[in-house]
Amino acid sequence: MLKKISLCLSLLMSVFVFGQELNCTVIVNSDQVEQTNQQIFRTLERSLNDFVNKTRWTGRQVDPEKRIECSMLLTITDFENSSFTGTIQIQSNRPVYNSNYQSPVFNHQDKQFNFNYVEFQPLFFNPNVFDSNLSAVITYYVYIILGIDADTFSREGGTPFFKQAQNIVGLAQGSGYLGWQQTDGNRTRWELVDNLLSNTFREYRLALYNYHRLGMDNLADNQLLAKKSMAASMNLFERLNQNRPNSFVLQTFFDAKSEEIASIFSGGPQTDTNDLVSILSRVAPLYSETWSRIN
Repeated sequence: MLKKISLCLSLLMSVFVFGQELNCTVIVNSDQVEQTNQQIFRTLERSLNDFVNKTRWTGRQVDPEKRIECSMLLTITDFENSSFTGTIQIQSNRPVYNSNYQSPVFNHQDKQFNFNYVEFQPLFFNPNVFDSNLSAVITYYVYIILGIDADTFSREGGTPFFKQAQNIVGLAQGSGYLGWQQTDGNRTRWELVDNLLSNTFREYRLALYNYHRLGMDNLADNQLLAKKSMAASMNLFERLNQNRPNSFVLQTFFDAKSEEIASIFSGGPQTDTNDLVSILSRVAPLYSETWSRIN
């Protein structure tokens, strides 16, 4: 009977995860561009919002309340004719069971972002052909968001989405645009999805599941047990950090999670945080000031 119940729960969770789409706020910031006519930036913003939110990325119909809350901020630093240069900041959240809280799961700024766009140009994505760097970058991050979200609900459940993102990388590598190749520097789109699909970084994905499903989702019922599960997931990060110090995926995790971790472990039922703070200081030293608030 227990096996049947577990199977049913797994199937329901699978439908929940893979049926999710996005409720994404896309903002185009053109404050740094000396351009009298701002209309093209507003048109671009509307088109991107429609593209991201109205495309059925998973092929399933999803209720609005189950969509992933996320945002994309395009900051345009240079614009000439139809050529745009700037950055894109991507953030996504994940609902916590039995609460109204949205837990941040991904926070990353991509600084290698340039594209061509003509006003009113339709935006679409062809999974077999590289047509537009704008569409490719946006679609790539849609699948990264979907994959990371799925990993928090099911162990390595995001693999199909990460493979979609990896396919985009393969199509884009001959385009000449920065960010798609291994040789384009650190924190590239190539590196991010390579890390996510590599067995070398498997601890990151397992920690995502343990932290959220075994930890965050149990906070309402048993805070002490939840906090212990969340603290234990940091051991996986330490193991990863020993093998791959300062890895890209670790940086994205703590860029999203540092404030949340400090808040959770600074209140509620007390646990021994000495070991936790020690691990966090080794794994994410950039946030040492944040960790100092944990007591």
